[in-house]
Amino acid sequence: MPFKKINVNKEINNLKLNNSDFSKAWDESREEYKLISEIVRIRKQEGMSQSELARRSGNKQQSISRIENRENSPTLKTLCSILNVLGYELKIEIKRK
Repeated sequence: MPFKKINVNKEINNLKLNNSDFSKAWDESREEYKLISEIVRIRKQEGMSQSELARRSGNKQQSISRIENRENSPTLKTLCSILNVLGYELKIEIKRK
């Protein structure tokens, strides 16, 4: 049985237009996705392995992997410890519209 090609972006946009709960959840998940992607980018830029980040932040390598693969959402404490090791801090700012 052949696979049917679908346009994922179109399907997501249709769901967002027709389901306000989905739209809200999707938009909120994008912020988390961007944050985790930025942490992975910084870790790699610093030449640090997941194991090294885990050791220095007091976590297990498997935990770092699950966070980076978006299988688990880190606690605030874990997120702050990871950012601290990478030389960054969490900052709250007013959103630009």
